[in-house]
Amino acid sequence: MILDGPCLRGSISRAADIPTRGAEVIDLPRSSWGHGDYVVGVAQERGAIETTSGRQLTLESGDLFVGALGVRAATLEVVGDWRKIGDDRRLDLLNRAGVLGRCTSASVAGRRDVIGLRYVGHIAPGGSALNMQDTVPELAPRRFAVPTIMILGTSMSAGKTTAAKAIVRGLDRRGLRVAGAKLAGVGRLRDTLAMGDAGAAATFDFVDAGLPSTVVPIEWYERALEHVLTAIAHAEPDVLVAEAGASPLEVYNSGVAAQRLAEHSRMTVLCASDAYAVVGLRQAFDLRPDVVGGRATSTSAGAALVKKLVDVETVDLFDSAEVARLDEMVAVALGLSHG
Repeated sequence: MILDGPCLRGSISRAADIPTRGAEVIDLPRSSWGHGDYVVGVAQERGAIETTSGRQLTLESGDLFVGALGVRAATLEVVGDWRKIGDDRRLDLLNRAGVLGRCTSASVAGRRDVIGLRYVGHIAPGGSALNMQDTVPELAPRRFAVPTIMILGTSMSAGKTTAAKAIVRGLDRRGLRVAGAKLAGVGRLRDTLAMGDAGAAATFDFVDAGLPSTVVPIEWYERALEHVLTAIAHAEPDVLVAEAGASPLEVYNSGVAAQRLAEHSRMTVLCASDAYAVVGLRQAFDLRPDVVGGRATSTSAGAALVKKLVDVETVDLFDSAEVARLDEMVAVALGLSHG
C-alpha cells in the first residue's frame, strides 16, 4: 500500500530513507512485529514531536507519523514498551523523537507528552518491513583508544547535558578536536545537537547503531556500543566527551558503558539530583567521581552537603567562575595543564 499523503517523521527515524510523501507500507499482524521496526500511525490527538532535523513541531490529530517500536523506562516521565501493545494495535508515542509502544506508567509531567496513534502499517520499501538495524552502516574495524571525559548521572534531568556542553566548549576553545556522544538513554537529537552547538566536531549516539533506546538485553547493547566506539575511533578526535543517560543503576545499561570506557576515562563527572543520591550511587555502584555537579550543587548549601557526605569536589554549572574551574580540572586530567 502506498500512503496517500505526507508523513511526519520523528528523529528516531533519521537514518532511514523514508519519503515524506507516498511511503510504502504493509499491514502486519501483531505477532510479526519486532523491536526497532519502523511503523506509521495516525495521531489521535495533538502533541509535540522532534523531527529528523531536531526541530520541534506540533503533531495534529489525523497526521501520519513515522516512529520506531521500542522501550522507555524514565523514572520521572514515561514508562512504556512495544511488547505491551495489544491486538488492538494502538500505539503510544513514548517520547518526542518517536519511540513507540504502549504507555504503562507516566508522571503528571510525562503524561502530557504521550500521544495516542492508530496503527496504519510498517514502513516497507520494496515490500519488506524496515527495521532500525537495517540502517546501520558497516564499519571497518578500528580500535578505540580516545581519552574520555565520562559524564554520569544519579537520574534523568540531573544536569548531564549541561555539563557536557560546558566541557565540550572549554575543550574546543583549547583547539582540540572534540567528539560528543550520548551512550545510553532514549533516542533524541536534542542532546547531541547541543554538544555540536557547543563545539563538538562530531557527535554520536546509540541510534546510529540501530537502537531506539538502550533498554535492551546487555548483549544487544554491547554490540551497539562497540559500533558507536568504532565510529568515534574513525572520526579521530583528540578527546571524547561521553554522556550516559539515566543512572548506572537503571535499566539503560549506562553502567556497562562506564565500565567499558573505564580504561580510557581521564575524569568522571557525576551530575546529581540531590546530595543523598551521590551517596547511594557511590555505595551501590562503587563509584567515586572526580567532581559532582548538577542540581545537587546549584546552591552553596547543596554543594556543602555533598562535600560533607562524600568529600568530593563540586561545581555549580550555572556559575561562570565555577565552569572555568571545571575547565581547568578537565585540562589537568587530560594533561593539558599543570593546574
